Amino acid sequence: MARSAQTGSPDDSKTQNQLLQKMAWLPTKIASTWTIYFFIFLSVGCFFGFRWINSPIDTGPPIPRIYVKPLNKTEFPLACAPSNTTQTCSTDYPAALVAEDSLTAEACPDYFRWIHEDLRPWKTNGISREMVEAAKSLASFRLIVVDGRIYVEEYRKAFQTRDVFTVWGILQLLRLYPGKLPDLDLMFQCDDKTVIGKRAYRGRKRSAAPPLFRYCGDDSSLDIAFPDWSFWGWPETNIKPWVQLMRDLEEGNRRTKWMDRAPYAYWKGNLHMGRRALLLKCNSTKDWNALIYWQRWGLESRRGFKTSSLANQCTHRYKIYMEGKGWSVSEKYIQACDSMLLLVKARYYEFFTRSLVPMKHYWPINPNSLCRSIKFAVNWGNSNPLKAEEIGKAGSEFIKEELKMKVVYDYMFHLLSEYARLLRYKPIPPPGAAQVCSESMACAAQGLEKQWKLESLVMAPSRVGPCSLPPPYESHDLKEFIDMKENVTRQVEQWEAKEIY
Repeated sequence: MARSAQTGSPDDSKTQNQLLQKMAWLPTKIASTWTIYFFIFLSVGCFFGFRWINSPIDTGPPIPRIYVKPLNKTEFPLACAPSNTTQTCSTDYPAALVAEDSLTAEACPDYFRWIHEDLRPWKTNGISREMVEAAKSLASFRLIVVDGRIYVEEYRKAFQTRDVFTVWGILQLLRLYPGKLPDLDLMFQCDDKTVIGKRAYRGRKRSAAPPLFRYCGDDSSLDIAFPDWSFWGWPETNIKPWVQLMRDLEEGNRRTKWMDRAPYAYWKGNLHMGRRALLLKCNSTKDWNALIYWQRWGLESRRGFKTSSLANQCTHRYKIYMEGKGWSVSEKYIQACDSMLLLVKARYYEFFTRSLVPMKHYWPINPNSLCRSIKFAVNWGNSNPLKAEEIGKAGSEFIKEELKMKVVYDYMFHLLSEYARLLRYKPIPPPGAAQVCSESMACAAQGLEKQWKLESLVMAPSRVGPCSLPPPYESHDLKEFIDMKENVTRQVEQWEAKEIY
């Protein structure tokens, strides 16, 4: 039987309260500050409003107004040729980005600073053509950008349409920021595990490591994390492009308030991946406070995905994320539900996840005591519902605000631009590469693949440039940030060991 906080030592309770105060999202303080500002503004407004009502009408020259030119509504849909003719790439799309003077780019989210860390191995000596081609045996495809055109050389077919939608996403980046992306040459792998190990490139050899892009990275590899294909849709699982899906998830969040949700931890997915089968031992039938469901994708596909809507799964106070055999694409979907994310310690990271903070954006789960750790997290949350709700909504807000589609494009833009600056040669399409464009990839597509491409098509260039890339981390700041996350996780493990709520 779990004990209350009173049964723990006074020092432990004091430490817990101090830690939660440090890691809180501070909504109350912000609300109080804006309340004060509101009443000050109201008082001043009433004073001047009263004087204005009792003043004669000013017949002098009109007060100058700031005029913002309306956004250009011109759009550029696909120029698909008739079915009996050869498809060509449109030449009508603007070749350069023209930004309005009245629109200024915002600062990028702080997690963009990891771009500098991911490219650091090649910062001193740059990247040669030989280094890029050394990753050919590992890559799914090679992608070259020359004068705003994309060329692709395929090496091996990726699982499902991962490669197709990854290339599609980069094509949309060029439509969003035409003329902005420099020429580049890269290798991309579409699997779930990293392959460029740091141990093989120690010391002076590190600068000779072949750069390889993929959907994740980890602390033992040099693989470069890049936004995954599902931002533009995942037709094999009926998952919509990110913009449409986020609307559905927000609607799902509104349907069930946090306090009205089931007070259990929820997980649904493929139990045949990695160590996920261990989750079955944590089911609530064994008093572990978790509801574990097996998603049989083949059966679900035949039934038309009637029970796999992600927006209909925002009905529990807590949701579990656990890797499969390697990295899993599902974390952003799980965290967008307002539920407190129970994050089973992961090996792999995505491009944005390294800036998530335990007890601010998620609750850390110890994989070595999986069921006990999940049960404690649920009991803690149900004993501290306001704090648990705050963590859940802070994590969801991070996804909602810092993972908007334009922000994803901006991350791609800065990562590829910084990478291109490291190339010591002028990229040219190799003999086996073919030019691709939005028309060649979408006009002849069928079914959901075509639907998701059309729905994620960038219809016109942005009226403002990419966000402003922040500088690299100072080494001591980065170490302090990593140490802080580890210390918070250890503190949670201590609460769990002593059952302090």
